[in-house]
Formats: sequence, structure tokens, C-alpha cells
Amino acid sequence: MAPLLGILCGLGVFLIWWSAWEQPPAAVRARKPKRLETLLLTAGIEKVSSAGLIASCVGLGLFVVLVFFIVTGSLPIAACFGLFGAWLPLAVVRWRARRRTAMLRGLWPDVVDHLRSAIRAGLPLPEALIQLGSKGPEELRELFRDFGADYRAGGQFDAALNRLKDRLADPVADRIVEALRMTRDVGGSDLGRLLGTLAEFLRESARTRSELIARQSWTVNAARLAVAAPWIVLMLLASRPEAIAAYNTPMGIALLGGGLLVSAFCYSVMLRIGALPEDERVLR
Repeated sequence: MAPLLGILCGLGVFLIWWSAWEQPPAAVRARKPKRLETLLLTAGIEKVSSAGLIASCVGLGLFVVLVFFIVTGSLPIAACFGLFGAWLPLAVVRWRARRRTAMLRGLWPDVVDHLRSAIRAGLPLPEALIQLGSKGPEELRELFRDFGADYRAGGQFDAALNRLKDRLADPVADRIVEALRMTRDVGGSDLGRLLGTLAEFLRESARTRSELIARQSWTVNAARLAVAAPWIVLMLLASRPEAIAAYNTPMGIALLGGGLLVSAFCYSVMLRIGALPEDERVLR
């Protein structure tokens, strides 16, 4: 028993000595959102995860394969249109993201003007942002109401700003938020002038971009129609038994595979040529 008591006493003394020293907290790295998560946030879809989006793509693709196989009896043709069906949810999310980004691009000048007026009136920064929940643009009021709820619940301005920035998922919002955070941290009397210059720049940028989009939209739509035309013809040919028999052969399968590769390559090249430069979120 004597050695056992000695070991227990020594262990107790060691634990008391160990507890007397403060351990520095381990550095926690913020998890960088994945590409699909960023796309969903940009589209304003917060209740769907990236796994849910992938599951939707797979489920819709399998459903389209089943429907076309029942209608045509050709597995190669059904597989081609199944790939298009699997791509459809992702295309819808990207379309919503572009539409929401364009909508925000037109609303940010009004938001900046509201902030500038509130700050000139003497309101503190948190109250100026909370006021946008009732007096800001209608499309953004809910997000600023959530910011007000977060700020009142925790009283932490930086944490509430970070959550607001994540919900907005917009490069312009990142700049505005970081400008407000810097002003609150270090002070300064030029915030009103800064916001005024930013509002003018945003209006000019939105006007120029809308003109460019209007000029190139007909070219992009014509290119999309050119890519979709062969597959519309294939859908019509699938109503003829001899065409289905031809595409069920190895040569027909190779032809469909080559058509898929050419269509995907041409569509990606068309998107790259017709794409306008997008602002990147560098202040996340």
C-alpha cells in the first residue's frame, strides 16, 4: 500500500501544480465556406445545404433518366437528358445568385445614402444599421432586422456584423461593413464623405454594367439557343423507332458522347467569352 499511496499523492501534487498554470486558448481557424455553400448564400438560399443541393441534382437526374427511358426505351438518350436534368438545379441556383447580385447592385446606393443620413443625424453605427430594418430598401429589411436581433441579443457589434456579412454574401456589403467596423474601432470624421463617394461610385458602376448586359444579352441568348438546338432535334427524333434503334448501337452511343463533350465545351467557352468581370469577396 505504501508505494500506491506515494503514487496517488504524487499524482495529486502534479495535478495541483498543473492547474496553477494558465493554458493559452488554441487558435481556432474560421472554416472557409465551400464553393457550393457560397453559391447558395449568394442566391439567398439559407435553408438548403450543399449536400441537399447535390442530392437534388442526383434525384432529378435519375427521375429524368427514368422518364425518358420509359418514353423512348433508349438508355443512352435517357442518360444524356438525365445529365441535363441533374444540371438543372445548379443552373437555377446560379440564375438566382446572378439575379440577387444584380438586385443588390441597384440597392446598395440607397443603403449607403440611408447610412450617411443616419450618421450625419448623430445616430450611433449600430442604430443606423438597425434603422435600415424599417426605413431601408424593402428587399433588405429582413436582413437588417436579423442584425438588430443579433445585436440586441448579444450586444457584440463585431459578431453581429460578421453574421450580417455572411447573410448578404456580397462584395459591396463586405466593403461597407469593413468601413463601418474600422470607423467604430479607430474613429474618424470622414465617414460621411466616404459613404457619399461610395454611393456615387456604386451608381455609376451599376449604370455602366446594366448597359453592357443589355448589349450582350442577345448574343449570349443566341449562343445558348445554338447549343440547345441539337438536343431539341434529338428529342424530336426520339419519337421515331428507327432513330432510337440507331442511337442504341455503339456508334450511336459514341455520337451522343461526342455531342455531349462538344456541347459542354462550347457552352463553357461561350460563358467565359460573354462573362463580365465579377467583384470578388476579398474581405471575408
